[in-house]
Amino acid sequence: MPKYVLNRSHSRALTKQGKIAIAGVAALGAAAVALSAVPGNAETVTTGAPAAHAQAAGATLKNVKGTVTDQLATRSVKLDSYAAQKKAADEAAASKKAADAAAAAKKAAQDRAARQTASRSTERLDMQPVAAKTYANNLDGWIRQSLDIMKQHNIPGSYSGLHRNIIRESSGNPMAINNWDINAINGIPSKGLLQVIQPTFNAYHVAGTSWNIYDPVANITAAANYAAHRYGSMDNVNSAY
Repeated sequence: MPKYVLNRSHSRALTKQGKIAIAGVAALGAAAVALSAVPGNAETVTTGAPAAHAQAAGATLKNVKGTVTDQLATRSVKLDSYAAQKKAADEAAASKKAADAAAAAKKAAQDRAARQTASRSTERLDMQPVAAKTYANNLDGWIRQSLDIMKQHNIPGSYSGLHRNIIRESSGNPMAINNWDINAINGIPSKGLLQVIQPTFNAYHVAGTSWNIYDPVANITAAANYAAHRYGSMDNVNSAY
C-alpha cells in the first residue's frame, strides 16, 4: 500500500503551494520519461542538466511530503484536543449528575427523618395521659364522683336521688353515726352519709373505692349498690332502708 493516502478532506486541505509542488513533480516525471526515451548511444547530451532536474524534483517532493505530514499532524493535534475537551465535558457532566443524585438522596433522607420525627411527636401526643378528673371536696363533689363510679359499674341512681337520701340520713355529715336505733343496740350502728352498717358496706363495697366506711365516696357508692339490688335504685328510696 502507499505510505500516504489522501482522502477528500485532506486533498481540500492542500495549500496552493502544495498544488504547485505536485505540478512540479508531474513535470519532473514527464521529463524523466522523455529522458528515458533518448537512445543510449546518443552522443549529444547536455552535461549536468538531468541531475539538476532530478535534484529539483526531489526537493519539491520532499516539500510536498513535509506539507502533508504537517497538515496531518495539525489535524491530529486538533482531534486530540477535541477528544480531551469532550472527555473533560463528559467527566464534568458525570460529576454533576453524581452530585445531583447525592443531593437528592440527602434531601429524601432528610424528608424521611422529618416525617418520622413528626410521626413520633404525634404518637407521643396521642400517648399523653388524660388528666384525671377532679372533684370538689364537698357534698356536691362526693356525689358527682360516686355517680361516675356507679356509671362504670352499671349501678343506677341519680344526683337528686342520692342527694335527697343523704340529707335525710345524715344531713351531709360523712362522720355521722347512729347510736340509738336497733342496729346500734345490736352493736352495728349505721355510719356515714347514707347510714350504712358495716356488714352491708362490706358486702356491697364497690371496687376502686376506699374500704373506710366513713369515706364519703365509698359510703355513697356502697349504699347505692345495696339500694340497686334491693329497691332497683336509690331513687326509689324515700325513707329508712
